[in-house]
Amino acid sequence: MKKILFVVNTMGRAGAETALVELLNALKSPDVSLYLYVIMGQGEMIRRLPPHVVLLNKSFSSQSVLTRKGKRVMVKTICTAFFRNGRYGKKLSYILKNAAAMKKKGKIQIDKLLWRMLSDGGQRFGEPFDLAVAYLEGASAYYVAEHVKAVRKAAFIHIDYTSAGYTREMDQDCWSEYDRIFGVSDEVREHFLAVYPEYEEKTGVFHNIVNQETIRKRAMEEGGFADGYDGMRLLTVGRLTWQKAYDVAVEAMKLLKEAGCSVRWYVLGEGDQRRQLEKKIAALGLGEDFVLLGAAENPFPYYRQTDLYIHATRYEGKSIAIQEAQTLGCAVIASDCNGNREQITDGRDGILCELTPKAIADSIIRLLKDEKLQKELGRRAAEKSTMQDQELQMLLKLLV
Repeated sequence: MKKILFVVNTMGRAGAETALVELLNALKSPDVSLYLYVIMGQGEMIRRLPPHVVLLNKSFSSQSVLTRKGKRVMVKTICTAFFRNGRYGKKLSYILKNAAAMKKKGKIQIDKLLWRMLSDGGQRFGEPFDLAVAYLEGASAYYVAEHVKAVRKAAFIHIDYTSAGYTREMDQDCWSEYDRIFGVSDEVREHFLAVYPEYEEKTGVFHNIVNQETIRKRAMEEGGFADGYDGMRLLTVGRLTWQKAYDVAVEAMKLLKEAGCSVRWYVLGEGDQRRQLEKKIAALGLGEDFVLLGAAENPFPYYRQTDLYIHATRYEGKSIAIQEAQTLGCAVIASDCNGNREQITDGRDGILCELTPKAIADSIIRLLKDEKLQKELGRRAAEKSTMQDQELQMLLKLLV
């Protein structure tokens, strides 16, 4: 029996983690034993881990890293990782060196500073695996490259590598240890190769596994909007982070109200930008118009009940939320950026627009006025299918 280890940074409620759960479900086989190690040992999505997958963490917290209790757990994990396995000077030197480089560029990203330290301070497993898979960039990629024994190694890239802030100095040539490197879209692969052109021959594209049948089934479960609003509903699903550009969306909502549109914009997700967004929403008088609902265990009834799905982000790898919205026949409006443009053919199965308040508002008004086009875009989106067998075979071929 072949043994496959997957490593991921956290199991928080986000697109990559959702795709990982679906991949683990699809890989169920009597010929394969699946194992999972979570670098942070934390995340609410662990509740969805398939029963045939063995979790290797000695301890695990299902607390979200975004809650107060979850943040305390996270701090404890970081401190433990610093002291585990020794090499304190090397860990501290790496953090200080890359912090200085980030400061010169004008933006310090704490998570990326800590990924290597968390990798070096992770658990160690003496047993070898037939295949080890780093399912995210950062800590999991460093960990599999440097601390896992495996016959073959593969890695997944889920983001626009340069926009996300990764550098060669951070990575320390970890990618040389991998037999295959998969981008989740063509653009993700291209942006990775812009930083690492020498690895072109070992890179490929592995689209996220999306179980459309499950999504449609769960969309019919109880749940969804409960406020009794009878106007047009707009929906966005995603973490409350700078990448997702909710600051621009709030300003677009202001323009919609000024234009007299009877709409309400809902957001499903949590993140570090909540407080700033709440202040901006209040300052613009949109308390009842731009609603932060928080994270939802089952977001699919919301998709089914919405009129338009909006995904106006600064950059993407490949958005699971867009795939979910399209599966459920939503008319989608998305910003014309990396990742989004690969998932939407403008005017056929969605609308692409500039990431400005006016462009977003104008696109929304266009579809609110043209119900025929809105329905046609949704119909074509629902007809799109996701590949599974082809992707799975690319991974299973690495088993030797």
